[in-house]
Order: sequence, then structure tokens, then C-alpha cells
Amino acid sequence: MAITAAQVKELRETTGAGMMDAKKALTENDGDFDAAIDWLRTKGLAKAAKKSGRTAAEGLVAVAVNGGTGVAVEVNSETDFVAKNAEFQKLVASIADVALTTDSVEALVAADLDGKSVGDTVTAKIATIGENLGVRRMSKVEGVSVVSYVHNAAAPGMGKIGVLVALSGENEAFGKQVAMHIAAANPASLSEADLDPAVVEKEKQVQMDIARESGKPENIIENMIKGRMNKWIAESTLLGQAFVVNPDLTVEAAAKEAGVEVTGFVRLEVGEGIEKEAEDFAAEVAKTLKG
Repeated sequence: MAITAAQVKELRETTGAGMMDAKKALTENDGDFDAAIDWLRTKGLAKAAKKSGRTAAEGLVAVAVNGGTGVAVEVNSETDFVAKNAEFQKLVASIADVALTTDSVEALVAADLDGKSVGDTVTAKIATIGENLGVRRMSKVEGVSVVSYVHNAAAPGMGKIGVLVALSGENEAFGKQVAMHIAAANPASLSEADLDPAVVEKEKQVQMDIARESGKPENIIENMIKGRMNKWIAESTLLGQAFVVNPDLTVEAAAKEAGVEVTGFVRLEVGEGIEKEAEDFAAEVAKTLKG
């Protein structure tokens, strides 16, 4: 019988199997959905389904640079143990190389990696590695030159924090210093112009509420707020921050002395924004005993 794309999609979402495996399972079982699931399980291709609900908050960030283009990609696993696995690291490095040719996570997941899509390749690795895995984020930056840095490196070009710095000229040594600064200081944006207006307004309201607690007149409060907001903006933006290598200079001033401008940056840290599941030991044991 003819197998529809909708059937294949449903089976893939249910089992986590690859597209071709799902189609073959349905074909082999005349479109019988339950039989196709059993077929995939007997072939060891549906293991991913049992793991797809687990929180993957560990993993690695990999960086790749090609000329004036750099990309950082976060690939998650459930445990830090897997992040140290050579097979997983090889997968992450391959995905980062593919990411140089794409512009979004969606495009990356659909892109070709050795004859299969990145998404299908990751799904296959879930079965062999034994944990839920996922390509979560990617971010690119371009400049005359791009310098990369990885903090807590697990392997060349990948670790817990990946940083890319775009410069207006060539100065790798300075770019590396700025990248290390970014890893430590975690600026919110490049400059004041890049800050989220909603975030700025929220901070301003907080500072106003704090100032009003002092009981000072409104005209005095307005001047207080200007000073406090200028300080907050400087501390929140890369170009305004005191350079860790020389705190007497801002990053912007240090770049000027180095003969370049910092035109962009990327900082990805593994697990940012993921709510990790917290479970006490007794609950974990009880769950295991229940199967």
C-alpha cells in the first residue's frame, strides 16, 4: 500500500526514528502503525523515543571559523559524562562545520551531514549513545576577522562556553583577550544601541523605585537615575565595560589602542535558560523500582 508523508511524520514523532527508517517500517508492515513501532523496536531504532522526554541541559558548545565568518553551536546531552564522550564530540564538531553554511537552527537540522540530515544523524546517535540529544542553538558573526575562544575546553574548539569576536581588522592576540573578557563578563550586548529597550526601561523603573525610597525630591531623583543608568549601561555593554586586561580602559578604548574596532560578538554557554529537573535520591530510586 502507499505510505503517506503524514504517516511517516507521525511515526517519526512517536518513536524518534529517522525518516527513512520510519518509512521502511511502515512499508514492511503494510502501514500498520503499531506493528511498525514494534518493527523499529526490534531493530533497535526506536530507543530514542523513550529518551525524548528527558531534559538535556548538559553538552557542548562548539565554535568554527572560516575567514570572516564564525559560528557557535550548542548541542545538548543529558549528562556531562556524554559531553566527554569522543563519539559525541566528533558529532558536535561535524555539526559546527555544517553550521558555517546555514543561517538558522532549523536550516542546520535539515542540512546534509554525510548523506543524512543533521536531525536524523542526531536521532541515530540517541540510540547508540543512550541519552537524549539535541541541537539547541546556533549563532553566527561576521567581520574582517573573527577570533574564537572556548572556556573549559573538552576538546579542540568545544567546551562549556564558546565565544566569537568580530573585528574590523586583523589582531588575533587582542581578539583572544576580548573573547576571554566576554566569557568572564558576559555582556548583554555590544553597545547601548543594541540593548533591548524593554530591559532598559525595566531597569530604569527599578532604579526609580529605589531612589524614591530615599524620599528625595523628583528633580534630584531624575539626576540620580541618569547617573545610575549610565553606570548600568556601561556595565551591561561590551564596549562600555572595563577591560579585564587593563581596567583603566573600556573595551572600546582598548580596541582603539589596538588599532581595531570590535564589531560584534557571540557568547553561548551550555544549558543557559534550561530549567533542569531536580529530583531527590529517594524519588529517583522509587522511580527506578517502578520501572
